[in-house]
Amino acid sequence: MEPRDSIEPASCKNMEDIRAEIDYLDLKIISLLGKRFQYVQAASKFKTSETSVRAPERFQAMLQQRRVWAEKEGLSPDAIEKLYSDLVNHFIAEEMKKWKQENETA
Repeated sequence: MEPRDSIEPASCKNMEDIRAEIDYLDLKIISLLGKRFQYVQAASKFKTSETSVRAPERFQAMLQQRRVWAEKEGLSPDAIEKLYSDLVNHFIAEEMKKWKQENETA
């Protein structure tokens, strides 16, 4: 992803500007989610049990913090919680697969 100058929302001159900025933001968001997933995968080597992979207390605390951040950004806490709940549940399932593979051979 090449760095580029972005246009502030109020400075967009047409729908093409808006769509280009949204596409660029989505590309950056997806790239960051990919990086987040790399950290999730790396975390599996530090986990000692299936419960530590699932980390239900951490999961709930994480969702609560995302709700606070969403509210500060003027976003719907419910929508952001659902987004992160779906995303992190998927990541946990992937981490669990990796953890099981690593611990079957250990």
